[in-house]
Amino acid sequence: MTSATVSNVNDAPVVLEAQGLVMRFGGITATDNVSLQLRRGARHALIGPNGAGKTTLVNLLTGVLAPTAGRIALLGQDVTRLAPHQRVARGMVRTFQINQLFDAMTPLETLALVVSQQQGLTRQWWRALGSSKAVAERAGALLEQFHLADVAQQKVQHLAYGKRRLLEIAIALACEPRVLLLDEPVAGVPPGEREELLATVAALPADVSVLLIEHDMDLVFSFADRMTVLVNGALLTEGTPDEIAADARVREVYLGHGEAAHG
Repeated sequence: MTSATVSNVNDAPVVLEAQGLVMRFGGITATDNVSLQLRRGARHALIGPNGAGKTTLVNLLTGVLAPTAGRIALLGQDVTRLAPHQRVARGMVRTFQINQLFDAMTPLETLALVVSQQQGLTRQWWRALGSSKAVAERAGALLEQFHLADVAQQKVQHLAYGKRRLLEIAIALACEPRVLLLDEPVAGVPPGEREELLATVAALPADVSVLLIEHDMDLVFSFADRMTVLVNGALLTEGTPDEIAADARVREVYLGHGEAAHG
């Protein structure tokens, strides 16, 4: 990403904001006064060693957990107490939270169902696939965008794992998110299928703000324009990839994990 692009993102309005989030489970503080801003069009990575609190923070942002303290705003509106499906309806989608894939359906049928739902045609989606030009065109475009056209008519249960991950992201994008949380998109994907998935993730629409949760540092540093580092449930630091790579505290955190920041 060029410096001009980064500057444009930094000047963009905030679409998702967390202020002073705290999450306590009994006497354990899993999230300790964490604040975060995601700007429109951002490619923002959330990283940290195992046990850093990444999953808990994302569960707070998406409504799976209700915070002990703090506030979450989506597109300027307080969503702290809204249920996950209400946040999805307002434009926040997480790949992890999309309904489990239907193995007996094809990618084309799956995407037609989601697109039909977005267009208010859920009760007649099976008809919409054949009769609605808008549904067919949108589903077809998603199949092409996510390199699924060649398997559009195959049952999901027969898809390679990398294709299933691509379908999950396609479903998320079919929900027309303003904010997309990608939860370890390449986890479990065989090496031969990772490049296709990574290229597709990198080509996501510029108007979709992405928060990436990932352990793969190669992916993180090639994708992100901003990074937040969590340690022990608290914010260690935040900055550009170059700033994070040069931060001695980050290097110390990852020392011994085989994931030292890129130099």
